[in-house]
Amino acid sequence: MKYLVTGAAGFIGAATCLKLLAANHTVVGIDNLNDYYDVNLKLARLEQFKKHPEFTFVKMDIADRNAMSELFANEQFDRVIHLAAQAGVRYSIENPDAYADSNLVGHLNVLEGCRHNKVKHLVYASSSSVYGLNAKTPFETTDSVDHPVSFYAATKKANELMAHSYSHLYSLPTTGLRFFTVYGPWGRPDMAPYIFTQKILAGDTIDINNNGDMWRDFTYIDDIVEGVVRAAEIVPERDDSWRVETGSPASSSAPFKVYNIGHGSPINLMEFISSIESALGIVAKKNFREMQPGDVYQTYADTQDLFAATGYKPQVGIKEGVAEFITWYKDFYNK
Repeated sequence: MKYLVTGAAGFIGAATCLKLLAANHTVVGIDNLNDYYDVNLKLARLEQFKKHPEFTFVKMDIADRNAMSELFANEQFDRVIHLAAQAGVRYSIENPDAYADSNLVGHLNVLEGCRHNKVKHLVYASSSSVYGLNAKTPFETTDSVDHPVSFYAATKKANELMAHSYSHLYSLPTTGLRFFTVYGPWGRPDMAPYIFTQKILAGDTIDINNNGDMWRDFTYIDDIVEGVVRAAEIVPERDDSWRVETGSPASSSAPFKVYNIGHGSPINLMEFISSIESALGIVAKKNFREMQPGDVYQTYADTQDLFAATGYKPQVGIKEGVAEFITWYKDFYNK
């Protein structure tokens, strides 16, 4: 099977490419290698592919319509796993234009490439942030997601709507995955596990939002990638019996699905920090502060529908996962 993976130099993207290559697929990975965070980390992820002859990397911006159109026409992919996006909740407050370019225009270019080149299945990254003002937990794909609290979340909700329109109009099978707080080796430097580890090792004070009263459905990278690859193998089909009035918004009469992908057991932020302290053998200096703009109090995934469809169920607990991340971090940065 020939796959396109967008965001191939990213955290989840690189791990997904490795998983596909281990299963003997051919993979073309694209990434624009932007400087939202350290480009050297992205380049180091790509170094892992040098021993894989079935992998090809192309530096490309998904917002470049002509380049994307040419790539799809030349390569004729069987399946696409679209993970490229401008990430980060807080940065979307500072620079919304970057999110419009990558998450909206870029997503459209992927949809157009799939449509015109008969791609058999598009899997794309949505986000748990779409649940926005939802207070009911666990978050279920049957819940309303019409009240995002960040522009980043709004673009991810838009991605789902755009995908549905293409599934309906062109019978393009699409699957959206709402990711819940992914962490682990090769993780992103703008996320809490990385920031906390870096500051604790440096003897700096860590900022703890909402005075530590926050909950996240932390999900280890290997578990996430297992779920992504399994989801790619389950191609949605039409369901002519589905009706708006009675059907789930996560499915459709079109070949369209949306799933949560997370651990399904939220961890208190203070417990997560304690796991980092334990793995490092250092007690952190802490600054407790109020909730920050764009943050949500709790994320908690109901993943039963994904488990029913794919058999996917996370295996790695928080202590084991944090220990693996700390081991990688120390090795990568020679700490």
